[in-house]
Amino acid sequence: MNKICLTLVCLFLVAISNAQNVNSGPQDVPQPVSAINISVFNVDETSADEFFEDADRNERRGDLNEALILFGKAAFEYNNDKKFSRYGASLLRMSNVHLLLLHYVEAEQVVLNAALKTYSRIGSKSGQMASYNQLGKIYFAANKLTQSLWFYTQQGILAQQLKNNTSYIDSVLGIALVKIKKKEYNLATKDVNRAELLAKNAKITQFAQQIKTSRSTIAEKQNSKK
Repeated sequence: MNKICLTLVCLFLVAISNAQNVNSGPQDVPQPVSAINISVFNVDETSADEFFEDADRNERRGDLNEALILFGKAAFEYNNDKKFSRYGASLLRMSNVHLLLLHYVEAEQVVLNAALKTYSRIGSKSGQMASYNQLGKIYFAANKLTQSLWFYTQQGILAQQLKNNTSYIDSVLGIALVKIKKKEYNLATKDVNRAELLAKNAKITQFAQQIKTSRSTIAEKQNSKK
């Protein structure tokens, strides 16, 4: 039954994407911090909001298949209500659940064929930035390092344009992770040091553990080569 529901959700995304066009890896390195934090709620809660909240709860307790179905229902309702920013946010959450399930192709397609196109169409640079971050994570996990590096770089460019220090630091650390996987340890160290300095100057503390873990991984990898 779950496979049938997931298939229907995927078919829905393809149909929505087409309609809008007509009308308009290895586990030995630290994983990127999620940057999917597009706000989706307001006082006037709809059925879409309820689906989204239920999906979020299911994801947090580990029921990923149910979360995927509910995020799909939320996306469907948001699109019907023409709440396209919320529609995009639901799609990014769907993609992230696919990523947690190691469904790399599905995670990629949800972003490329639906979320990114939606954010581009409505002119949401913050949504595009979040989409680039998600694609960076997906390609990193799938060991497609060239693509991952490109999307993390695009995230950083938009973050600078939007003066979003948190997202920019996140992109720099994403780039560092790619370089660690590519065994470019000296370059990765420079990125980690830059991220640490940026975080210190902006008084942002949320990346402290990731910076520490990245440094430890670099040291471990370099020592293993000796």
